[in-house]
Amino acid sequence: MSENRPAYRNPWLWVPSLYFAEGIPYVFVMTVSVVMYKRLGISNTDITLFTSLLYLPWVIKGLWGPFVDIFKTKRFWVVINQLIISVMLLVIGLVIPSSAFFLLTVMLFALMAFSSATHDIAADGFYMLALEHSEQAAFVGIRSTFYRAATIFCQGILVVIAGQLELHFSVEAAWSFTFAIAAAIFLVLFLYHRIFLPAPDSDQPSLRDSNQKVMGEFARTFSLFFQRKGIGVVLSFLLLFRFAEAQLVKMVAPFLLDPREMGGLGLTTSEVGVVYGTVGVGALLLGGILGGIAISRKGLRWWLWPMVIIMHGADLAFVYLSQAQPTHYVLITSAVALEQFGYGFGFTAYMMYMILVSDGPYKTAHYALCTAIMAFGMMVPGAWTGALQEWIGYKSFFIWVLISTVPGFLVVAFVKIPQGFGAKNR
Repeated sequence: MSENRPAYRNPWLWVPSLYFAEGIPYVFVMTVSVVMYKRLGISNTDITLFTSLLYLPWVIKGLWGPFVDIFKTKRFWVVINQLIISVMLLVIGLVIPSSAFFLLTVMLFALMAFSSATHDIAADGFYMLALEHSEQAAFVGIRSTFYRAATIFCQGILVVIAGQLELHFSVEAAWSFTFAIAAAIFLVLFLYHRIFLPAPDSDQPSLRDSNQKVMGEFARTFSLFFQRKGIGVVLSFLLLFRFAEAQLVKMVAPFLLDPREMGGLGLTTSEVGVVYGTVGVGALLLGGILGGIAISRKGLRWWLWPMVIIMHGADLAFVYLSQAQPTHYVLITSAVALEQFGYGFGFTAYMMYMILVSDGPYKTAHYALCTAIMAFGMMVPGAWTGALQEWIGYKSFFIWVLISTVPGFLVVAFVKIPQGFGAKNR
């Protein structure tokens, strides 16, 4: 029973594991699925279209985000969805060997994405309820770090395992076993959080009065968000800050895996797991840590422009890789790591901006709306990237990605950040 659990626990006992768990299903749906489908012979056009459409639950999660505020506790929603996700991972592994695997796995990924999006709403709301503002700022780099650690685990370690299994078994069997491993680990996370998540007094359903109207509360949550001052700038920032990255991220794995005669770098599955999923994500993680430290010292306002320049400038690494097609493994790894570091450092500004925008009495639902808008900004550009790449080739595609950074620079010029926001009080 939650009333027998402490209202406060040391954040180190649950923040790292909670965001590690939050990252796993997202990475499986958005990134690991791309590698798996590529290895199973699906075209770039179909891969980017269908995996981008899987963003949809994160796009529309704002439609049910208020219900996470209104009914039950955030703790309840976190725990129950972790159980559901562990089951989904297992079932996906079971259907991979079937003849209709593409249709079945896309459908199952969609269900897992829905549960993952609900888990994100609850976890982010729980984070803001269980921690004071100073703790939120202090741990924003930590939560990002362990979210990225989940990326290393899924996109790196598990992809390397899948690649090694491919050497001894069929591709289908290798990926089935990989999903079974993920399901078992996620079940352990479910059991851990069921025991160790605190039960803060503030984690209560917002609909406390039985005479309140559910739909009235629901509508109020939405209207307050869209009535805020400067909502046009807020929406533009959330949609366009990652416009270039939304396109690049979908084509990294296909580019690394495709043979050189097709413009790729011809790496193996295990090499991609190391280069992109381990070293690359490690650089992403380091960028996130340093970004959080930087903001905590001087505030988001001071760091916003340097972060956007570093984040978008790092896309030059893929322009170089596509033009030169280097064969030196260390050089490829270094270039990928450079781009990922810049992305991790710059994305910290995006996370803090969402916290700023969502602050208020409906912070859980409003943060969910921010991340839903962010997901829409990732879904639409990502959907066309496979077809675009197959039409113009990798060299021209990554030049187009660089051009696509322009909107990200433009929107930053209009953003207003309170002085000292995100900085620790001295």
